[in-house]
Amino acid sequence: MSTTTTDKTSFIDRLFKAGSHFGFKKSRRHPTVAPFLYTTKDGNDIFDLEKTTALLDSAKEALKTAGQLGKTVLFVGTKDEVSVIVKQAAEKTSSPFVTNRWIGGMLTNYSEIKKRINRLEALVNERESGELERKYVKKERVVIGREVDKLSFNFSGIAAMQKLPDMMLVVDPRHDAIAVSEALGKNIPVVAIMGSDCDASQIKFPVVANDALQSSVALILTELAEAYAAGKTEFVPKVVEPRRAPVVRRRPA
Repeated sequence: MSTTTTDKTSFIDRLFKAGSHFGFKKSRRHPTVAPFLYTTKDGNDIFDLEKTTALLDSAKEALKTAGQLGKTVLFVGTKDEVSVIVKQAAEKTSSPFVTNRWIGGMLTNYSEIKKRINRLEALVNERESGELERKYVKKERVVIGREVDKLSFNFSGIAAMQKLPDMMLVVDPRHDAIAVSEALGKNIPVVAIMGSDCDASQIKFPVVANDALQSSVALILTELAEAYAAGKTEFVPKVVEPRRAPVVRRRPA
C-alpha cells in the first residue's frame, strides 16, 4: 500500500486542513506520544503529520490484511463527537460496532453477552410475527417493549457477531479504556485513532492525531475503513469439502 511522494504530501495537506495536527495542552500529554510531536505552540501540542501518515499506513496495511483473511473488525467509539462517524464507517464495511455504550464484559464475558443478544433476537422475532400480541396483555407488552429498546440500544451493533472479533478499531482509547483493556485481555490487536492524552504503548497500531475534531476523525477513519473494505473484496472463503466415508475393504472369504 505504498504511496508516491506527491500523494503523501497531498494527504498531509488534507490532514492539516482537517485539523489533525492539533493535540491537547502540554499538561495533558501522555509521555508515550512525545515521539510523534512536531512542536508545542501556545501551550498546545502539535503532531508531526509525516509521522501520523506513516502510522496510518501501517494501520491500513494491518486492516487490509485482516480483510484479506476474512477477519472480523469491531468498530468502537462511544463519545458523542465521533459515535455517528464510527457507526457509519462500520456499516459501510458490514462490521459490528459499539457506539452507544460499552457494556463491561462484552469481550471478557462474551458468553453472557450472547445470551442477551439471543434474548433481543427472540423478542424482536416474536414482535414481528405478532406472537407478542397473542401471548401478552397490553401492560406486559409495554414492559417487554422497554426491554427490547434497552437491549437494542446496548447490543444491536454486535447482534450479528457470532464470535469474538479478530481486531478492534477504536476512536479515543482513553475514553473507551474498558473496551481496550478487554481487547488486550483477549489478545485482540487494537488499531486506534488517538490524541495526545492517550497511552500509545497499549495500542498495537496507533494513529496519533486529533481524536476530538470530527473532520480529523472522519478523514482518518475513512482511510482505515476503505483499507479494510479493500481487503475484504480479496477474501476467498475456504471451500470445506464433505468428508468421504471410509472405504472398508473386506478380506476374501
